[in-house]
Amino acid sequence: MRITDLKCAIVDKHPVIRIVTDDGIDGYGQIQSTKDYLKPHVLFYKDLLLGEDPTNVERTMLRIRQLGAFKPWGSAVSAIEIALWDVAGKAAGLPIYKLLGGKIRDRVRVYNGAVRFPIAGHSPADYADVMAKMKSAPEGFTIIKQAIGYHGGQFAHGPNLSYNEWQTAFRFPNRGPLTEKGLKYVIACVAAMKEVLGDEVGLALDCGPGWTVPDAVRLAQALEPLNVMWLEDLLTGDHTPYVTADLYRELIQKTSTPIHTGEQIYLRQNFMELIEKHAVNIVGPDPEDVGGIAELKWIAEYADLHGIMIAPHGVFNGLIGLAAQVQVGAAMPQNYLAFEYPIGQPGWWYDVVQGLPNPVVKNGFIDVWDKPGLGITINVEAARPHLREEDADFFE
Repeated sequence: MRITDLKCAIVDKHPVIRIVTDDGIDGYGQIQSTKDYLKPHVLFYKDLLLGEDPTNVERTMLRIRQLGAFKPWGSAVSAIEIALWDVAGKAAGLPIYKLLGGKIRDRVRVYNGAVRFPIAGHSPADYADVMAKMKSAPEGFTIIKQAIGYHGGQFAHGPNLSYNEWQTAFRFPNRGPLTEKGLKYVIACVAAMKEVLGDEVGLALDCGPGWTVPDAVRLAQALEPLNVMWLEDLLTGDHTPYVTADLYRELIQKTSTPIHTGEQIYLRQNFMELIEKHAVNIVGPDPEDVGGIAELKWIAEYADLHGIMIAPHGVFNGLIGLAAQVQVGAAMPQNYLAFEYPIGQPGWWYDVVQGLPNPVVKNGFIDVWDKPGLGITINVEAARPHLREEDADFFE
């Protein structure tokens, strides 16, 4: 079997890739970003893939892996890797998890991710109201993550919360020290959310990046009695092109509150410092940014050797990405906590991506399915109306 084409189409803002083979088997991947500029980035790799045997996933990846970078520039490589596994699984007649070593769980835990409710205001009571809605959501999540601090734009909604003026010109540009008022405000919002969730549902907090180390320490120590699941990306994260493991290690040594980061990191090598220095309690690679699902599993195994847990990112990975998360989630070691649950937006995506359970999530878990490859089918006729004119030949 040989790769004869690599295609990319923008389907309602999401770059979707298709690997075409001479054996009539196609593989699909989806990029979590909604940026059009990533389409030419995908096609950049085409000449390096043509003629390769897609079932030799690792050998094929050695041709392109070194050309990616931190988020979002690892997303093309990651989507290609997932599509290769889709082909390999279909060719073998096996679900991908079987090719990754087999499953150790029949269902995978997820947290809310893309299931979110708008906040009416920004008082502690408003955050409590959102948690009440989340707690009663039909998915029955056992872990709920909420953005606070710099990540949620929380400091833009009140005066004198930070010593730095709030910036809107760039993506995640805000960082710096908080005022005493700002720190107390965040703590009050978290306490209000925990009051609603109690000990029945875990609360994870997406915090940054942007906090100073002293403020991060103060927050983590103040929240210790509330037993939150984790504090995510306090110092660096998201589109930050570096890791700062030593700063995270300084933070983790001063608190029992679990610390989490890693969604922007590309490749296992860039997790080495965080893991080997025991700089965090939980790593959170995104399979569609880190280099793919085998890359994610390698990181999970190395973290497990060091007593570090894993809770993968994936809020914008779409339904193809969801299928990939389920496959690798089934095969990850016992340090696995939960992955971030993406949904189909708009709802017609569920007509395009077929084969998912209905409902997808039950009591906070997704049952692992056993169909070959990703275990999903792309309904070509349902997808065609959503293709752009320049992508009309995507399925040909």
